[in-house]
Amino acid sequence: MSRSARLLQLLDQLRRARQPQTGPALAQALGISLRTLYRDIATLREQGAAIAGEPGMGYEMRPGFVLPPLMFTPDELEALLLGARWASQQADPALAQAAQTALDRVRSALPLELRIEVDTSGLLVPAMDRADAPTEPWQTPLRHAIRHQRKIVLHYRDEKGQPSERCIWPFAMAFFDRHRVLAAWCELRQDFRHFRADRVRSVTALSERYPEPRAHLIERWSRQLCSRTDLC
Repeated sequence: MSRSARLLQLLDQLRRARQPQTGPALAQALGISLRTLYRDIATLREQGAAIAGEPGMGYEMRPGFVLPPLMFTPDELEALLLGARWASQQADPALAQAAQTALDRVRSALPLELRIEVDTSGLLVPAMDRADAPTEPWQTPLRHAIRHQRKIVLHYRDEKGQPSERCIWPFAMAFFDRHRVLAAWCELRQDFRHFRADRVRSVTALSERYPEPRAHLIERWSRQLCSRTDLC
């Protein structure tokens, strides 16, 4: 986890707490040492966070402070709201929870009039029927492999039910209404291939990074798609 993400998590912990939180409890919740926690609190205070408390007494956020105020146009706010609501329905549980946490964080930092706009928005994303389009359990490791640009071994069945084992370089995932599709470079075929997540049987994450940057793979893949479909 990056330091900036950790500082935001610490702010969230203090914001949600109903009573002062001890240093050891905060450190344990964040998975960091007590020394690191004290440094992070000092950093947040230097940046203007109104955090009251001392070691041995507990820490709390003073009323009236969460994050610096954020301003969005109505269109920007609706786009963020729809995106977060869609992700909470379509993605794996970890990403769905992250979408809700991000939306809560943005909402808490909005001026009152925009916070009311969020709470009373008429833009809705209907709940999906999970029995009709279940979330595949390997979405999270696939996302992590894409993020960290690491190879994976994919155990897969094609549309005819034929099994195969592929070492691939995953670089993108598309979220359609009923299917998630993984785009990757396949070492077996020495070409780009697409894999439906619901046909994946298991995923083995490897520690080895693939040798080409993800941005280059996406660029080459996009050119190949354009040449094959005449869409460009």
